[in-house]
Amino acid sequence: MDKSTVNHDRFNDMTKRDVVVKRLNERGVKLSDIAALTLELQLPYVKELTQEICIEHVERVVMKREVQNAILTGLELDILAEKKLISEPLLSMLLNDYGLYGIDEVLALAIVNVYGSIGLTNFGYVDKLKPGIIKKLDEAGKNKGTCHTFLDDIVGAIAAAAASSIAHRYV
Repeated sequence: MDKSTVNHDRFNDMTKRDVVVKRLNERGVKLSDIAALTLELQLPYVKELTQEICIEHVERVVMKREVQNAILTGLELDILAEKKLISEPLLSMLLNDYGLYGIDEVLALAIVNVYGSIGLTNFGYVDKLKPGIIKKLDEAGKNKGTCHTFLDDIVGAIAAAAASSIAHRYV
């Protein structure tokens, strides 16, 4: 095998999960931040819900291969934009989180679609309201020269998917 060929089999789901969590942390997002959004989404429907249960469901979402792939792709695009390693006009669209771009939401839908229509409606809700860490990411991306075009939607999608996972189990 050619040395430039990546051996995808060497990354089992747990190893890739660890990479995903590390990269989210490096971008200022902890799984507990995402779990707090999940709790906010589902507490009106599951009165006995706790932060710990939400973290378990966030972990379940992050363990899914297609979710990991979407997270890694979005984070990499944000980082490349910050380093100005993307050509124009895409660079400006990403750095300014251009409202009509929409590919950031499409990538996030790859995460929520794993959990059906409830995932989609939960995502639409958090994408519109931008609660908690999503608002912080959105504002930081506009104010500090960082790019969170994909990250804010990824975080919302993980929270929405985890909320859907809880709904499927408890409601």
